[in-house]
Amino acid sequence: MNFKVCVPVGLVVLATALFGCHSEAPKEAQQSTAGSAALQAPYSQVFYDSLRSSLSSYYQLSDELVKADSTAANVVAAVLKQHIDSLPVTLLQMDSSHLANITGITGSISAELAGFEGETGLEGKRASFQMVSDMLFDLVKNTGLKGHTIYHQYCPMAFDDKGAYWLSDKPGIQNPYFGHKMLSCGETRDTLIYK
Repeated sequence: MNFKVCVPVGLVVLATALFGCHSEAPKEAQQSTAGSAALQAPYSQVFYDSLRSSLSSYYQLSDELVKADSTAANVVAAVLKQHIDSLPVTLLQMDSSHLANITGITGSISAELAGFEGETGLEGKRASFQMVSDMLFDLVKNTGLKGHTIYHQYCPMAFDDKGAYWLSDKPGIQNPYFGHKMLSCGETRDTLIYK
């Protein structure tokens, strides 16, 4: 084979191999790289202060579920519902379809929290908490939360191995679906860092 033909063919093979290895990076590495960049939170500080109060109540609700305290969880869920109902979404300067989406999310969270107290067993309360967690994560992803980091955590064994997510303000795992039975079961799947 001719030297002039071998060099370009060799370079093409080498470039393809290098590109192929680079694109095959593990998903965890790709997620951690994407998660470490600060995201934008462009809306009113008044809205973010209200959302921060909502998340503070949400974290308290998670703590009560970790402790398996149904009575305290009911009280905190009622407070969280009040915070969600009073979120000043009208301060969000966004197009009407995006605003309708936000209003729909907050309405669904409020409705789920209204039914939380009616759940008689801890398992039902935890299922309701899972739905609130998923919707609250959607809300935060759509609005941001200026100056805060939120950890999206996951337990693969929750609800008969169907799995469930929750939010945390700390990187450490405190599983609200199993409490002290399996307190550290889970992992952080996503980290939202807002500036």
